[in-house]
Amino acid sequence: MTPSKPWFLYVLLCNDGSLYTGATNNVQKRLHRHNNVKSASAKYTWARRPVFLIAAWKLPSKSDALVAEHSFKKLSRAEKLQRVNEWGPLPDYPYDY
Repeated sequence: MTPSKPWFLYVLLCNDGSLYTGATNNVQKRLHRHNNVKSASAKYTWARRPVFLIAAWKLPSKSDALVAEHSFKKLSRAEKLQRVNEWGPLPDYPYDY
């Protein structure tokens, strides 16, 4: 059995200063889509372009990433920024972005 591709919880800083949180298995591709592909972008981020990646954390599975996303979205803005600072903004490469 092939090991599953890792998933990521990611945080974007939108052009209006708001934060957007999502989960994906390819951060680079998802960031590109948020900024460049209207049909593949969240309505929220499309109206707030450009968006900038400020954090991404590797998780072992899609399920773990979705649970982490749900929990992260419940936090206040201050708590989210605190997590970004505490956990470190971006993982070391060479993750498959």
